[in-house]
Amino acid sequence: SSLLLLIIVANENSTAVSTKPYALLFLGCVLVTPSVLSLIKSLWKIIFKDSKMPRMPTVVFTEFFVALGTAVLTIVAMPKFDILTNVMMLNSVAILSAVLQVAGNIVMKERIRFITTSIFAVIFITLGYSLFVAGYCVEAAKYGSIPITPVGLAIAGTLCVSLNWWENYSMLFKSHFLQSVSEDIKRSRNIVCIVSSFVRIGVIASVLGAYVILSGQQWSSVLSVSQQTKTVVLSLFAVQVISTSLCHWFALVACKMHAVRRSFVIPMWMVSPAVLVGFLITFISHFQSFVSSSSTAGRSVTAYCETMVKTSTSQLDAYSQLIMDARRTLCSRSSFMEGNILVQGLLGSSLACWWIGLVLCTIYTCFLKVHRIERTRDLFVRRHYEAAFIDQSMLLNMRFEIHFCNRTHSDYETMTVFLCATMWHETYAEMMKIILSLFRLDSFRPRRNPYNDVSFEFHIYFDDAFQDVEKRKGRHVNEYAETLLVVIKEVYMLNSGVFKKMTRVPSQEIIQTPYGGRLRYTLPHGNILNVHLKDKNLIRNKKRWSQIMYLYYLLGWKLKHKYFLRYKHGQKKATLEKNLMVILSLCSYKKRNMCILALDGDVDFQPSAVMLLIDRLRLYPEVGAVCGRIHPTGTGPMVWYQKFEYAVGHWLQKSAEHVFGSVLCSPGCFSLFRAEALMGDNVMKKYATKATEAAHYIQYDQGEDRWLCTLLLQQGWRVEYNAASNSYTNAPQDFKEFYNQRRRWGPSTMANTLDLLGTGSLTSQRNKSISKPYMIYQTISMAGSILGPATICLMIAGSFSFVFDVTPSTSLALASLPPAIYLVLCYNLKIDTQITVAAVMSILYAFLMTATILSVIGEMVVNDTFTPSGLFFISIVLIYVTTALLHPQEFHLIIYGIVYVLSIPSGYLLLTIYSIVNMNNVSWGTRETAKSIFSDTSTNDRKYEWNCRCCSWNVRIQMDNDDTVTMNPQGHHIIPSETQPSEKRLPIQDGWDLQERYLKPMSEDNKEKEKIAADLKDLRNNVTIVFFMFNALWLGATFFLQAIGQSVSIPIPKLKTEGHVEPGQYIYIDPIQLMFLLGFSFLLLIQFVAMLWHRLQTFIHYVSYHETEAKAATKACSESMEELMKENRVNCFLVYRFCLPVLSRLS
Repeated sequence: SSLLLLIIVANENSTAVSTKPYALLFLGCVLVTPSVLSLIKSLWKIIFKDSKMPRMPTVVFTEFFVALGTAVLTIVAMPKFDILTNVMMLNSVAILSAVLQVAGNIVMKERIRFITTSIFAVIFITLGYSLFVAGYCVEAAKYGSIPITPVGLAIAGTLCVSLNWWENYSMLFKSHFLQSVSEDIKRSRNIVCIVSSFVRIGVIASVLGAYVILSGQQWSSVLSVSQQTKTVVLSLFAVQVISTSLCHWFALVACKMHAVRRSFVIPMWMVSPAVLVGFLITFISHFQSFVSSSSTAGRSVTAYCETMVKTSTSQLDAYSQLIMDARRTLCSRSSFMEGNILVQGLLGSSLACWWIGLVLCTIYTCFLKVHRIERTRDLFVRRHYEAAFIDQSMLLNMRFEIHFCNRTHSDYETMTVFLCATMWHETYAEMMKIILSLFRLDSFRPRRNPYNDVSFEFHIYFDDAFQDVEKRKGRHVNEYAETLLVVIKEVYMLNSGVFKKMTRVPSQEIIQTPYGGRLRYTLPHGNILNVHLKDKNLIRNKKRWSQIMYLYYLLGWKLKHKYFLRYKHGQKKATLEKNLMVILSLCSYKKRNMCILALDGDVDFQPSAVMLLIDRLRLYPEVGAVCGRIHPTGTGPMVWYQKFEYAVGHWLQKSAEHVFGSVLCSPGCFSLFRAEALMGDNVMKKYATKATEAAHYIQYDQGEDRWLCTLLLQQGWRVEYNAASNSYTNAPQDFKEFYNQRRRWGPSTMANTLDLLGTGSLTSQRNKSISKPYMIYQTISMAGSILGPATICLMIAGSFSFVFDVTPSTSLALASLPPAIYLVLCYNLKIDTQITVAAVMSILYAFLMTATILSVIGEMVVNDTFTPSGLFFISIVLIYVTTALLHPQEFHLIIYGIVYVLSIPSGYLLLTIYSIVNMNNVSWGTRETAKSIFSDTSTNDRKYEWNCRCCSWNVRIQMDNDDTVTMNPQGHHIIPSETQPSEKRLPIQDGWDLQERYLKPMSEDNKEKEKIAADLKDLRNNVTIVFFMFNALWLGATFFLQAIGQSVSIPIPKLKTEGHVEPGQYIYIDPIQLMFLLGFSFLLLIQFVAMLWHRLQTFIHYVSYHETEAKAATKACSESMEELMKENRVNCFLVYRFCLPVLSRLS
């Protein structure tokens, strides 16, 4: 409506706007706005993504004609017609799309109904053109004053505009030229959009400038326009730009959310009729009021039109003048004024034919198979939308070939997901979490299910599962492995139900393996659970080697082993070589549709969390890994601190990495990896590298998940973050375990980030998600992390200055003294003593942080002004609170922010010192000592007991007697105990050679160990010197700047708490402090903006997932019911046919 009114005010007969060039100028601005937005988006993608130059200039010619047709139609032709004609004329731009649909359907031999609708679309649009021309010819012949030129320009303009969507049908024809041009445009979409934007802007500007001059108007008049003209034109322009942008965005969201018909297609179809009805209602209502106030002789349409044309509108307001101008476009038509039924019938029929033709041409959009969170480029052909015909452009821009390509889409290929959990010293409760999660997933997607979208296979890799028992022969399974077996049986029993018969675990097999043993379970719904019990005397232990083990086993040996077996069992080598291409193609297909879900042994998750991760890999082929939102669980202050730390890290940091580049670390406790990405030589083979240098021990083994992601990024794969995929893992609850965990994570994070930054130029060339600006962002973040200890000292020094009223230099010295003392102590004390000292100092620093916060607030209150530190503190609080509000399910975590703030010196000062000084300690740090598996040691022999009272019945479930599994030293054979008569003993040797090549236990060479220990100490000393030298320089520079005084300080106007600036009053801040505040604020603002965008995308994915899952569940349920009814019919028939005669004879 705003576009049509803007076209009306550009009409020479309009009275609402006196300066016509001014209206035409903003009408041109409306037309180029989508091109400007597309230009900005493409430039953004070029900066942060990749870009390729197109090889063919074809796009320039098509964009020239499309822009020329748009400008001629809207600027030159449409102002000459009435508003009703303009409403429906835009529907005729579907003419070329309809013709190409007919040709495409014939070439593709599509079903007759689609060919029929396309043919009728061509017929109706062509008939609309014919009736339109006939109506104006009849009117011109009868009244003689109707110009025919605008009719020809309008038809020519719509034909040129219809070229806009040729790319939608180019792949349907067996034309090498069209297909090569289309592929070239897809390959270089960003550059093409930039070129087309400039072409459109140039052509529209040229047509606009030429038309104003040729029509006898002066551009100089735009410099002196009335206030009413400005108000009317700018208001219409703003409404048009905002409404079309929102319409385009909401249309994308509707398609991604699987609301294509009800929220996209039908509303777009009804836009033109709704606007037409709206204008008719205003016309008819005004005509009725005119009739009621006129005499009997003046109640005709002719009298009404004559009155409208002659009535002066100078006394009316701007809105009334706009409506009056719209009515005049109808009343000024001779055929309408005279009541010529023939002309009106021809024109009305043409409008109806155009609309019906558009509906028939775009009816295919109702039958498209759109997948959830479908990419925009897979939904729509062009990145542009057309402001002049937003509804028609959105409908015609929707991809036509989706209908033909849906059979080969990855959504119809079953993805195989291997869930691989690593275990070591998990407790009974922790094991129960992950086993329950696996059983939930087994119930969610049984082995045989009607969805056929994903299949699961479960693997648990248990490190160091065997031990030597005194006075007993052979290797025996330790108590942790026995507990796992008990947990599996208990969960299986619970899964069978309370009132059902509780049987033993069926189909349980014990298989001998070169690494120890494997237990194979068939879960209640058919999925397979394999428990791999590793013997450290036979294979390398620790988490990274367990991951290497299952990567090579599942993605290497298991994928290709059957082809080697064929050769081994007599199939000729020539036959295999003949079918080599088929075998390679089959392996490539499996790699493309195979994933590894890496899990920790204590993780808890729902099936929806896994499916949301699978969506990212299914639809985005460049994504190599994706992680979800990790929630730490537990109780106590340390867990509270970690809950808020994890929340802020996911809310802001991971969201920013996902939006602007790629996530640097996909946590190993719950992450999905693409098999194709992992199987690259420079990923899997390098990940299996044995640490031989001191730096390798830090980067390879202390944070294996971050190193694996670094390898993926360097090979061009993208790592993403899905905030809707929630998982829960146990967090360290005591201070010592927390410090030891972060002692591993801190140096590993720094080593991998520096490795990535060191190869930034090469990585940005290979990886289109890693750009130079993103590397700058990571560099600034790394600099902030390195200077964290000095920053904490400066913050505490500020509180000393305010509370104790000492000089800044003295307060800085006092704030730097405790960290320096702790640094010296860490070099001379044992690790446990270092942690004890850190715990005591953390309590003292918590009081200092309280004083620091109060001093920041107190300084603003005393001075009645906003200080830079105060503004910084207020902005951080506002950002965190706003971020928490946008995560309503996690808003309660903001309470733990108090603990987090008070613990900042401990987490960013003391912990940093402890991690750097103890970098040479490469032990795991957590779960090193055996814990009590059961919380109640008096009931160790009672594995499970549950009492409940239901309907006056006492139900008691209890499982006693340990099930033991032993290892025979003669051949290392696993023997089931007598309490497991149902288990089979299968002497099977898995013939894979991975153990000897990659996983052979490392020999302990004392000299080599001493050398590595010495190298680690040297590395620790060098890193410590460099790390703390930077912090000392930062503190020293601040100290000297404060000593020099105001001569080098930067004056900032004093901002009073009332909101006004105090004239002549300044606050002096040194450049280093200002640089830090601005830098940190800039990073925080970037992360906040990225969080908003990521939150929106997460919401779309979340709604889309639940929408599609509900539909799929309903469909599966109905199909199951139909099958059941068919079976019942067959059974009833058999009973009637065979059983009843037998019974009658017996009777």
